[in-house]
Amino acid sequence: MSGFLEELLGEKLVTGGGEEVDVHSLGARGISLLGLYFGCSLSAPCAQLSASLAAFYGRLRGDAAAGPGAGAGPGSGAGAAAEPEPRRRLEIVFVSSDQDQRQWQDFVRDMPWLALPYKEKHRKLKLWNKYRISNIPSLIFLDATTGKVVCRNGLLVIRDDPEGLEFPWGPKPFREVIAGPLLRNNGQSLESSSLEGSHMGVYFSAHWCPPCRSLTRVLVESYRKIKEAGQKFEIIFVSADRSEDSFKQYFSEMPWLAVPYTDEARRSRLNRLYGIQGIPTLIVLDPQGEDCREFPWHPKPVLELSDSNAVQLNEGPCLVLFVDSEDDGESEAAKQLIQPIAEKIIAKYKAKEEEAPLLFFVAGEDDMTDSLRDYTNLPEAAPLLTILDMSARAKYVMDVEEITPAIVEAFVNDFLAEKLKPEPI
Repeated sequence: MSGFLEELLGEKLVTGGGEEVDVHSLGARGISLLGLYFGCSLSAPCAQLSASLAAFYGRLRGDAAAGPGAGAGPGSGAGAAAEPEPRRRLEIVFVSSDQDQRQWQDFVRDMPWLALPYKEKHRKLKLWNKYRISNIPSLIFLDATTGKVVCRNGLLVIRDDPEGLEFPWGPKPFREVIAGPLLRNNGQSLESSSLEGSHMGVYFSAHWCPPCRSLTRVLVESYRKIKEAGQKFEIIFVSADRSEDSFKQYFSEMPWLAVPYTDEARRSRLNRLYGIQGIPTLIVLDPQGEDCREFPWHPKPVLELSDSNAVQLNEGPCLVLFVDSEDDGESEAAKQLIQPIAEKIIAKYKAKEEEAPLLFFVAGEDDMTDSLRDYTNLPEAAPLLTILDMSARAKYVMDVEEITPAIVEAFVNDFLAEKLKPEPI
């Protein structure tokens, strides 16, 4: 266990009081579940979460009355003879985005869990990128032995299971989570079990979200074409609307099914199951309830940069290959060039049940590309191979006359091995 934890967190953590803790001591304490809490002292929602999380953490560990730092001191439990109770095998580590050390110290002082040292800025950034953290506060739970993500939306765990009765909150089969009645917008209902044998889309959306409404219009047309072709397919709407009236208004535009708005527990469990951190999100499942790659809408390994997907550049490091033509054939050839490398990277990390460390794009000649070049101060050369890390405000550039698969693969491998020198954005 300690090998994985040290690779992830480094050799030392600190308590709220500033004492150092050896990461390998977590293994000696029998920690089975690790929570990574991403936040910042300047965020009011993070301050609110810290208060509720402290109470939750204390209840699970039996430390509620013990005060800050209880059970988290140097080598705590390292020589203990008793096997820890299952619900005590939890540790949380705070991963801060603070830029001011004094503010960071004030914020962590009352935390009863551990934190990455303030100076570990590079490691913190790697964790934010590794787990695709796009907003704060965020809390994810990992298996402390394997590193597998157990739950991506720990905030819902605290809300839905405040006593920790479902610890360690591992994923349940889709069939079990979705079980129950589903609605049509005419008021009719049917049991989820009647959908067995069908491909399904689980659609997380809300009327107040403009991108959701745009996707819904496109999705309605695609849904109707698939149904007209006779395929066994259904979509289940999981609402994030702020009122039942808004839900009913939005659902009236949809020809598919929905989880009842009043069934908040089931909607929350579905959000937890898929680690939903933003909307709109569409999850496509095969008849066994597993992620489906052969059906429409599955994310492509290489995207053509556009206004609609440019926001993904902020989700973590992105390889962007700039080409010198508006011709679709040029862009398609560039996508085919890097697709095998993208698929290889995605498959490698999927086998470890981890997110791929890079997204892959091809950028042609348009206003979006011009804006991106201007913002990142890139040369006008093309083809131009780059990796852009917006959160770190860093770029890696390879300006060569000809881009080959071997050059792309070497560039990617050097980036992942941290052999490339970043330039500031």
